[in-house]
Amino acid sequence: MSPDDFRTFGHAMVDWIADYQERVESLPVMSQVQPGDIRAMLPAAPPETGEPFADIMADVDRVILPGVTHWQSPNFFAYFPANTSGPAILGELLSAGLGVQGMLWVTSPACTELETHMMDWLVDMLDLPGIFKSTSTGGGVIQDSASSATLCALLAARERASSFAINRSGGTGRMTAYATAQTHSSVEKAMMVAGMGREHLRLVDVDATFAMRPDALAAQIAQDRAAGFTPAFVCASVGTTSSNAIDPVRAIGEICRREQIWLHVDAAMSGTAALCPEFRWIHDGLE
Repeated sequence: MSPDDFRTFGHAMVDWIADYQERVESLPVMSQVQPGDIRAMLPAAPPETGEPFADIMADVDRVILPGVTHWQSPNFFAYFPANTSGPAILGELLSAGLGVQGMLWVTSPACTELETHMMDWLVDMLDLPGIFKSTSTGGGVIQDSASSATLCALLAARERASSFAINRSGGTGRMTAYATAQTHSSVEKAMMVAGMGREHLRLVDVDATFAMRPDALAAQIAQDRAAGFTPAFVCASVGTTSSNAIDPVRAIGEICRREQIWLHVDAAMSGTAALCPEFRWIHDGLE
C-alpha cells in the first residue's frame, strides 16, 4: 500500500467509523447470528491474493457487522464498561503507525518515559499518596489486561514470601492466597499459572454487600498458619464484576501489614470512580 493509498483508504476507514458511531444506537445490541454463521460466510482456504479495499469494507458490512455485539451502543449494559472514544481511536491509530516496542528504555525512550509520567499523573488524579510515584518507591507499569496484572502481583507475592527462592530453585511449598467468591476468576487462573495450585486459594466469607469480611480473613490466615501453610497473597476488590462489591481495603490492609502478606487491590471494575473526589473513599487504605 502506497502512502497515497494509505491516505485514501485511511480517510474512508475514519468515515466508516464515524458513521458507525452515529448509527450504533439504532442497531440491535445483540448480534443477529447463530453459532457458525460467520465461519460459513468465510472462504474455506486462506486467500492467495489481496482484495480491493472496497471489497474488504463491503465484507465488513456484510459479514462482520451482523456478528458484532455492539459494546459501544448506549443501550449496552452487560458485563463491564469497555467504551472507546474518538480521541482513543485516533491514539490507537498513531500508536499502530509508529509501531514501536517499549520493552526497554533504549528500544523507545519516548514510550518508556511517557508511560512512567502518565502513571504518575494517575497518582495525582486519584489523590493517592506520593509513595505510589516513580520518583518515590512506587511507579506504574501498564499491563495488557487486569488478568495479567493479577498474575504479575501474585508472582511478586510468591517471590517475596519465599525470599526469592522459587525463581531460583522452583517449588511453591504450602503457600496460600485469599480472595472471595466474588473476586475475578483471574486470581484462580493466576494460582494455577504460578504453580501455587487453586486448592491453596481460600475463599473468604463475605457480608451482606458481598464484600470481604476482615474478621473472616484474619481467622482463615490464623488457621492456615497453625496448619503449617505460608499465607502469601490477598486480593481485595474495588468493584467486583458480578456484584460491584467493594472490599474494605483499609481493614484488609491492616491485617496484611500485621501478617506481612502481599495485598493486591483489583480496581479494574470501579477504581476509576475515584477520579471524582466524592468517590475517593473506595480506595481508602490503599497505602
